[in-house]
Amino acid sequence: VQLQASGGGLVQAGGSLRLSCAASERTFSNYVMAWFRQAPRKEREFVAAISRSGNTYYADSMKGRFAISRDSAKNTVYLQMNSLKPEDTAVYYCAAREIQSFSTTPNGYDYWGQGTQVTVSS
Repeated sequence: VQLQASGGGLVQAGGSLRLSCAASERTFSNYVMAWFRQAPRKEREFVAAISRSGNTYYADSMKGRFAISRDSAKNTVYLQMNSLKPEDTAVYYCAAREIQSFSTTPNGYDYWGQGTQVTVSS
């Protein structure tokens, strides 16, 4: 499956952005979908994941500020990011996992999008 992330940009601290990740296949609904992020000189970090039934799982630092959702009719997963902070600045990647369980490690995902840059100014 091919994944195309979009929606990044420059936003002031306290602002919001919604990222989108469009999948190329109708079988999109079979995958666990996730968002990761990678800041300069840091390892790729788990943000959130959503199962095909809509169950969600978040990194502790994202709870309450970020929300992951999916629209199977559009083969798209979203990440709504609110109350953004400068430390949220990173390239955000979407990923798909065939095994029907959550994973917080990049190696647990089979397919990756190209990333979209999010920059939060102070």
